[in-house]
Amino acid sequence: MEISDRLLCLFSATVEEVDGSYVFEVPEQELRLGELDEGAMYQVATLAAPSQATAEAEGGTTTDDDAGRRRGHQAPPVTEGETRRVEIEDIGEQGDGITRVERGFVVIVPDTEKGERVRIEVTDVRENVAFGEVVERLSYYE
Repeated sequence: MEISDRLLCLFSATVEEVDGSYVFEVPEQELRLGELDEGAMYQVATLAAPSQATAEAEGGTTTDDDAGRRRGHQAPPVTEGETRRVEIEDIGEQGDGITRVERGFVVIVPDTEKGERVRIEVTDVRENVAFGEVVERLSYYE
């Protein structure tokens, strides 16, 4: 997928149906960046996050191997030792930060808070999840 250099912000959101329209909320911190103007027209793209439910809907109960083959199983989009700038989207049951990268691939980052932007080093990559460590805490406006 090619990403335009005109991209102003990137975040995850849940789409909801409200009175016959589909809506999602733009996080306030995205508007604070000063590059978005209330009332202005912007282009928005939506990318579905892959899920086990989707795989099961395509062919009933499946094994991980079967589901992977049907989805055209791809290698994880991160590699050990790689560094990335990410925003922590959620906190897991164990208290670790969760972020998602390409194709909705989950990276778990301990010692982070929801909404925090950090530079991480990927320390462990598995087929469906990766783990990273914070190497730098970033200002939200960087």
